Amino acid sequence: MIFAFFIRNLMFSFIESAFLRKFIKFGVVGLSGVVVDFSFTYVSKEWLKIQKYVANAIGFTIAASTNYFLNRWWTFRSHNPEIGLEYGKFIAISLIGLVINTFILWILVSKMKRNFYLSKLFAIGAVTIWNFFMNMIFTFR
Repeated sequence: MIFAFFIRNLMFSFIESAFLRKFIKFGVVGLSGVVVDFSFTYVSKEWLKIQKYVANAIGFTIAASTNYFLNRWWTFRSHNPEIGLEYGKFIAISLIGLVINTFILWILVSKMKRNFYLSKLFAIGAVTIWNFFMNMIFTFR
């Protein structure tokens, strides 16, 4: 019942231009995060020879931190004085996203034998949807 109400309201909200603008801004910030994520993952994995899933976690975590500040300032225009609490919520959602990301990456690379970086791109896309809605609902509401 609550889920159906949420989905119905979400569908109407998506049509609203303010919501759509936020999603687009979140996507732009996310693209900058992809650059940060891939850069740190690549350096960690290829240059520093860190295990690929640990390197993935390093890139993902650094990107999540930069994304928090960009989303706080630009996407959601948060003025919440509890920056530590807000950042904690954002990181908690991102860490759940990291688990989802790593699981998708593990399935695609280890089980389906797909390219690591293409699989990582797919995993990032899936987690972007999770991150946007959870941050809109819990972190920046």
